[in-house]
Amino acid sequence: MKTIPIVSGAKPDTGHIEEYSANFVQFLLRAEAECGVLAEYNLAGQETILLSGVEAQEFFFRGSDENLSRAAAYQAMVPVFGPGVIFDAPPDKMKSQLKIQVDALRYQNMKNYAPVIAQEVEDWIADWGDEGELDFMDEFLELTIHTATHCLLGKDFRDKMTAEFKTLYRDLEAGLQAIAFVDPYMQQPIFEQRDRARERLEEIITAMIDERRNSDIEYNDALATFMTGTYADGSCLTSTEVTGLVIATIFAGHHTSSGTSTWMLTELARHPKETAAIVEELNAIYQQDETLSHNALREMPKMESFLNEVLRVHPPLVVLMRRVINDIEFDGHAIPAGKTVAISIFGSHRNPEYFPNPEIFDPSRTEPETMFAYIPFGGGRHKCGGNAFALLQQKAIFSALLRRYSFEIVDQSDSYVDDLSGMVLRPKSPCRLRYKRRVS
Repeated sequence: MKTIPIVSGAKPDTGHIEEYSANFVQFLLRAEAECGVLAEYNLAGQETILLSGVEAQEFFFRGSDENLSRAAAYQAMVPVFGPGVIFDAPPDKMKSQLKIQVDALRYQNMKNYAPVIAQEVEDWIADWGDEGELDFMDEFLELTIHTATHCLLGKDFRDKMTAEFKTLYRDLEAGLQAIAFVDPYMQQPIFEQRDRARERLEEIITAMIDERRNSDIEYNDALATFMTGTYADGSCLTSTEVTGLVIATIFAGHHTSSGTSTWMLTELARHPKETAAIVEELNAIYQQDETLSHNALREMPKMESFLNEVLRVHPPLVVLMRRVINDIEFDGHAIPAGKTVAISIFGSHRNPEYFPNPEIFDPSRTEPETMFAYIPFGGGRHKCGGNAFALLQQKAIFSALLRRYSFEIVDQSDSYVDDLSGMVLRPKSPCRLRYKRRVS
């Protein structure tokens, strides 16, 4: 068997954890450049192997749950979602919960989301006036939590999104630091804050669930799907499990979307020629369908190409992981049980073999025919079940927004960069843009 190269620079007691925590994106790029297809590194005792290149990524995505476990790799999410939910559930229950969650995003519901999101945008911009300047990182954090909760959990849930709820949610989200994937229970103020927020959120969401159960109103949204969902033995989800799925669903609809929306608008402001072509496309669609139906949202090639390039250059999730349960082998290398394997979406999207001049933002580029090169939503059997909603949400937001206002950057173009401090890629704040109402 061939030996897996080890990344240089490890410290005797902590391995590579300091460098990884400071800038894990650049660390993974260094690991691939130094070691090639396989690179082993140590995160305070957690031995991890980075798999790079489309063949290695295909091996990662096609791996069976029996050999490559998501649940074991994502224990950092357990304090966020709660006990007995998804990554803390037995395999059969986890499978049922994920199926219930996917059912909640079914096509029948998707058809109703476009006008809901458009109305949220109209309400958001109602007080903007003719022109102004905003930090859009903060703005999209607010908007996308409204669109995600309204679409997925219902108007009644959205209307009860108090300032306290939003603060608690952000405290919960802030607990997802790189160090959480080493030990999510270590004594850290940010983890203590996360746990307090999770406890209070469960109280709030449980009260909402109880209110629905005592009501005669019939609902047709994700929350209703969770409340009526059953396991294989016919038993229903507990309130704690429903709460966990609610939080997981908000994460799915918001955690990554706010950063993508901010980068989408920033790149539109940086590329006025491409933006003009998208606005022309939107105007043609709106002439045929003033309400911007779900069908119209499916036919936006210019918008979709631009969004695809945003997701290539600024993938919201940078790294995906699995824990090795049984000894496996790849390309003549033995990978023993107990280790973690990872892939870098950020690194894959910068592979010049599949993306010529990868550092250049180019919406005209076509997606490579090679599978597992362009992977903003993962791939294989565990490809993100919410990708259709994520794309619809972006297109609906910008369909409404770009027809109302034009945008330009405020600061130097190269000052708009990725914030690499968290596990989700976002622009560094403040992300200031100037807006001006379009003339009819």
